[in-house]
Amino acid sequence: MKIGMILDNVYPPDPRVENEALELLKEGHEVYLFCLGYGTFVAEEVHKGIQVRRYSSNVLEYKLSALAYTLPLYTWLLARKIKVFVKETGVSALHIHDMRVAEAAFLANKRTALPTVLDLHENRPEIMRFYPHLQKWYGKLLISINRWKRKEEEFVRLATNTIVVTEEAKEELVSRTGVPAERVKVVPNTVRRAFFEDEQQVEIAHVKGTDEFTVLYLGDTGKRRGLLTVVEALARIQRTHPDIHLVIVGKTSAYLEKRIAELKLSNSISLMGWQLDTCFPSYIKMADVCISPLHRNIHHDTTYANKVFQYMSMGKPVLVSDAIAQERIVKMAGGGLIHRAEDVGDFTDKLLTLYREKSLRKELGSSGKSFVKEQFTWDKTSEELKNIYRELA
Repeated sequence: MKIGMILDNVYPPDPRVENEALELLKEGHEVYLFCLGYGTFVAEEVHKGIQVRRYSSNVLEYKLSALAYTLPLYTWLLARKIKVFVKETGVSALHIHDMRVAEAAFLANKRTALPTVLDLHENRPEIMRFYPHLQKWYGKLLISINRWKRKEEEFVRLATNTIVVTEEAKEELVSRTGVPAERVKVVPNTVRRAFFEDEQQVEIAHVKGTDEFTVLYLGDTGKRRGLLTVVEALARIQRTHPDIHLVIVGKTSAYLEKRIAELKLSNSISLMGWQLDTCFPSYIKMADVCISPLHRNIHHDTTYANKVFQYMSMGKPVLVSDAIAQERIVKMAGGGLIHRAEDVGDFTDKLLTLYREKSLRKELGSSGKSFVKEQFTWDKTSEELKNIYRELA
């Protein structure tokens, strides 16, 4: 089967898109990827077996994407390009990556009426509530989150199948849209075996002290990620436990730097900034405990942070907040402890439990690693994706 994936972004990199494409190639399908190019770019190439087709875009078009469901300009512009892509490649199904480009894809497909798979990488309307430009008056005036939510529901009803990343997301979507549960499939973001089986060490910037107890956080540092809870906890225990050191690998946020300075924690926290993901295994190997202190909201309650699987795959105990989806998966794996989101005291107590009990850390790390290795690697969790196209073919 010729599958046309639609991505309104540059490629590479996009781990989810690539993982799905590679899995479908293994199944014997051909995968053509519609994506965008800026400035000078290669219009056509084969990347890891994926037939990549790039279509010219620009900064203005990119900015119009934020208004995709306020003004139809972005949809019209993308739909024209997608029509050309479908005609040139002769694909027999469209796999639409996330909802921003969904209306353009459905519009382009109006005559061809190909089967459509809507791949919702996240609960976009809910996560938009935390975008900085939507905290400002002009953002609220121009962009209606409720309209994006209605559009999402419309697209789910139009699609042949919809993909979400957790069972919680499926339950929420089926309840909200009324579509039959069998039309919504769960394909979680998980790790490939190569992530934890490749023993290659990459040199990293942080040098671990001899007696240092390292707490590691990987990823985005926006406020909703919960790092202020961790910083406040360190302020409580730094005098009695000066050997506990927090390492944050991710683009640094100004609010975080300010709070660390106010609490005089610069000696207890290392801000590594953005790093290549090839460094992640080395950082994880160095850590004693790995964390994901997400705030509770509809988005976080219905999605996984991929870092949790990366942590567990390398045998590290995790300390995560009680955001529903990640709490459920960590309990299922037996891979870590749970703290109440945004509760500094509870986070502190759980961290100190892991600090004191080496045998517990070892037990949790071993259990989490076994779970990921045996049940939650990409080759296993992508089964629903493969089933969709077996049925369509």
